[in-house]
Amino acid sequence: MPPKTTRIRLQPANNSRLPFWGQIGFGLLWIVYTVALIVTDSGLNDLHFLHYVFLAFSLVYVGYVLVHNAPIFGTQSYLEFTPAYIVHKAGLFRPKQAFPAEAIKGLDLAPQQLRVQLQDGGTHALSLREVRGVKRKRFLRDQVRSFAAQHNIPLRDAQPAI
Repeated sequence: MPPKTTRIRLQPANNSRLPFWGQIGFGLLWIVYTVALIVTDSGLNDLHFLHYVFLAFSLVYVGYVLVHNAPIFGTQSYLEFTPAYIVHKAGLFRPKQAFPAEAIKGLDLAPQQLRVQLQDGGTHALSLREVRGVKRKRFLRDQVRSFAAQHNIPLRDAQPAI
């Protein structure tokens, strides 16, 4: 990472119906159940290969939950301020969104959201609920303010400086 960039780590969005430990629990339950079926099955069933298929799918599911929610491969969700861009990455399986400074018409900084208004009329809302901690939120606000001041972008800040 170049020294002039600032990357703010985001927590994974907690928008699933089951919490992380519930998903892991279900995956481990499926694995234990399938292994028990494999051990107790003495080949009497013609479809015993399905146990191995279900075991493989259970392992893939647990791997997916771990990769999606835990920083196994480094920081996967972040908001980055470079000298010429704002880059938003929402997770491992999501593409980056890069907003060049010359294409930004205005920035709206709300308590839970950063809205990027583009020159072509489009608006992108970036959720700031994933930013944890008072210091990190203050640092993010400072970065948005300095980016807007550096590129002469109009900034509407709903929350005054603390």
